[in-house]
Amino acid sequence: MRQFIRLSGYTEGRFDGGVRGKVKAYEETDLRRCKVVQRMKKRIWIGAVLFLLLDFIIFGILIYQKKITINHPSEADYPVRGVDVSYYQGQIDWQVLAEENIDFAFIKATEGSSHIDTKFRENWENSGETNLKRGAYHFFSFESRGKAQAEHFISVVPREVGMLSPVVDIEFYGDRFYSRPDVEETRKQLQDLLDTLEAHYGTKPIIYATESSYSTYIRGNFDEYPLWIRNVYFSPNLGMPGKWTFWQYDSEAVLAGYSGEEEHIDLNVFYGSEEEWDEFLREYTVSEYEERSVGDR
Repeated sequence: MRQFIRLSGYTEGRFDGGVRGKVKAYEETDLRRCKVVQRMKKRIWIGAVLFLLLDFIIFGILIYQKKITINHPSEADYPVRGVDVSYYQGQIDWQVLAEENIDFAFIKATEGSSHIDTKFRENWENSGETNLKRGAYHFFSFESRGKAQAEHFISVVPREVGMLSPVVDIEFYGDRFYSRPDVEETRKQLQDLLDTLEAHYGTKPIIYATESSYSTYIRGNFDEYPLWIRNVYFSPNLGMPGKWTFWQYDSEAVLAGYSGEEEHIDLNVFYGSEEEWDEFLREYTVSEYEERSVGDR
């Protein structure tokens, strides 16, 4: 009897131990499988994130290189459109260009206190034979006094009734991208330039700026002037809704009517309807009135 009990106990012990061993082995196997699956899921997740990140980087590079353009302001939202030109567009047939679905043109006239765009006088005369609203722009120099720059512009650009307000283009160039001029001094010279132009032409000038020059010198200091902002990547409404009047949205366009060393031309839109454009023209074009003191209305 004792022997049977001992034998039975021994047999039962071996049976129980064997089952527990198999269960433990199954559990360890399942655990290993779960870990493998978790590692695979983690790798798949990381791979997907890296793939999306790479796509995003490539997309950004293509946008920066202007291989892809995402700026396509609709004509329904921005029916009033125009161009800006300089000697880079070479010989311009203004009768042809005026038919390229545009309403206005800004023509480069001067730069700093002495430079004159070599095509300005020709462009100014020939554009006047079209139905386009036209204006002249000055490229601001950080090296010249504001008043001297204004006097130079005035000596070149005639005061003609119906012309658009003069434009001052302030942007970084050369080493000024990295060595930016003093903010307060630049604003002072810019204000002198604007005041002198307004006194002569009898209308507030328009300020053209890039995103960087706007944030450095213009934001919060020249709000009373119409703003022409350059952003060839995104709509300025993302950062400054309602604060701009003109938007240069494309610098890689190709239109008919010119044959210069630069095959591309800048495209712009006015922020408003055709009725609002007419309202703008009533205030920001040169009238028959005499020169006025700055601040008069």
